[in-house]
Amino acid sequence: MAISLRVGDQLASTTCSVRVVVVRVPADRQPLIECGGAPMAPAAPGKPTAPAPGAATATLVGKRYVDAAGTVELLCVAPGSGTLSCDGEPMAQKAAKALPASD
Repeated sequence: MAISLRVGDQLASTTCSVRVVVVRVPADRQPLIECGGAPMAPAAPGKPTAPAPGAATATLVGKRYVDAAGTVELLCVAPGSGTLSCDGEPMAQKAAKALPASD
């Protein structure tokens, strides 16, 4: 079941240490955000937990992830081994925009 998301909401994975902040979400849509194949839950207040030493990190801290349509955007604030998905489709890491030349 999808939870109602708003910009600024924090979500935590139920399978690993991944935590994200919602950066963009359409008002008319309630996407199902998953990590590691399990739905994410509203994050409890407090400091995120660190991933276990030696754990592979599929979701990287400080990176933005977007759905295929580019309408849902999440910012990773705690890394982990789970892969983010939106409505069953894997989310892609958002590429940085090229800055204009200053010469």
